[in-house]
Amino acid sequence: MWHICAILSVLAVVGAEDPYRFFTWSITYGDIYPLGIRQQGILINGQFPGPDIDAVTNDNLIINVHNNLREPFLLSWNGVQQRKNSFQDGVYGTNCPIPPGKNFTYKMQVKDQIGSFYYFPSLAFHKAAGGFGGIRILSRPRIPVPFPDPSGDYTVLIGDWYKTNHKVLKAVLDHGKRLMFPDGILINGRGSNGASFTVEPGKTYRFRISNVGLQNSLNFRIEGHNMKLVEVEGTHTIQTTLSSLDVHVGQSYSVLVTADQPAKDYYIAVSTRFTSQILTSTAVLHYSNSRKPVSGPPPGGPTTEIDWSLKQARSIRTNLTASGPRPNPQGSYHYGQIKVSRTIKLANSAGLVNHKQRYAVNGVSFIPADTPLKLADYYNIGGVFRVGSIPDNPRGRSIHTDTSVMGADYKAFVEIVFENRENIVQSWHLDGYNFFVVGMDGGRWTSKSRKQYNLIDAVSRCTTQVYPKSWTAVYVALDNVGMWNLRSEFWARQYLGQQFYLRVYSPVQSVRDEYHIPTNALHCGRAKNRHT
Repeated sequence: MWHICAILSVLAVVGAEDPYRFFTWSITYGDIYPLGIRQQGILINGQFPGPDIDAVTNDNLIINVHNNLREPFLLSWNGVQQRKNSFQDGVYGTNCPIPPGKNFTYKMQVKDQIGSFYYFPSLAFHKAAGGFGGIRILSRPRIPVPFPDPSGDYTVLIGDWYKTNHKVLKAVLDHGKRLMFPDGILINGRGSNGASFTVEPGKTYRFRISNVGLQNSLNFRIEGHNMKLVEVEGTHTIQTTLSSLDVHVGQSYSVLVTADQPAKDYYIAVSTRFTSQILTSTAVLHYSNSRKPVSGPPPGGPTTEIDWSLKQARSIRTNLTASGPRPNPQGSYHYGQIKVSRTIKLANSAGLVNHKQRYAVNGVSFIPADTPLKLADYYNIGGVFRVGSIPDNPRGRSIHTDTSVMGADYKAFVEIVFENRENIVQSWHLDGYNFFVVGMDGGRWTSKSRKQYNLIDAVSRCTTQVYPKSWTAVYVALDNVGMWNLRSEFWARQYLGQQFYLRVYSPVQSVRDEYHIPTNALHCGRAKNRHT
């Protein structure tokens, strides 16, 4: 009888296991012509941009990546939280690069997630050559979604772009110089009017918009059509009607668009924000029965107005009655009633170190170690990094380099204040987490700033902007053990040091808190001779 019960238990576990989706990707260089001239781009299975990943909440993704470049390569997954599993995050602080001619299989679960995200190459300024693509995580069939199923679901990858080869751009940064202004904007890997989206009259479509660019905030709009905002990086939002939408670098949004205008072709326009030189690119919204191509100038949008963008950002709020990845309402987690256990203030800065351009957080400019930090931590390899090598608060204006790691306790509830004392729009991303954007405003943050926090329906997301001479405050529950990258999405700044790692630590070594190192983990640096 015991044997029968044991067999039935095993069968029940197997039957209840979440689905698997398998992908095999070949990474190569190839010729691309996004702005009308030949460039060397990074292709995935011959595609630029790369293929979409379509998944459902809790799916297991098995992605076998073959690196056919002549240099090491890694992919990271912007917004995928890698619950208990920072070994799969795909940044150099967690993973050894995939050597040329070799492969590595990522094994990850989109645990308790829905929404719109993207993946990108994380090493060697590869992001300036492509290798990015969209990620869609749909709700499970029985979980209600707060809008009818759309007639179509489009990925829209927008971003600024250089005609210059990414290796030349990297060399400029390696020599301590700043990059020039980008040459154009791409929409799904193409220049003006190169991308087209077909719609049928009277039907509604979902557009998942991600800014996969290198530095610039972009404004997205569709000629003659309103957009209804419905989701931000895994959170269903209050459904706000917009004529245009600011998408800061690294961010993702979902909007619904109804084809309710006379049948013809309409411009989709994307332009830079907060820049003296305005770059604009267009795509086409094509009605299936259209006989009239786009004509005239594309629709204009906001340019340098910060107050307009700030007002829009504050209007983006969580739909408290909608279900997220689970059937309970998104508003059932009362973040505003939890006592903050720690406040961390992070200030970005720029300066010279040894006569070369560097960027810093709290005066520390990150330099990579010779061994991924997560491996060094797992194997207790000393001398690779020091917890506490970056302070909780800004200290002076000087900049020094270090492999900066900040320690944090598992299950702590933390307030992070991003202070931007520069004249740029900053964009910050935290791997492994979503956070509640509780406040943002101009000037310096003080404790009195908490009086204006939204403690009811702040949007939960993984990437937030900070306007010039301004601050943004977020709350985050540190419930995901691991080594997590906190970085500027302004990619040259990230490359030259504006990032660090948050080590969320639990003294209990248990798979309840963190999974074991994968059996196929690559080993390098001082961990080269270690084995799983």
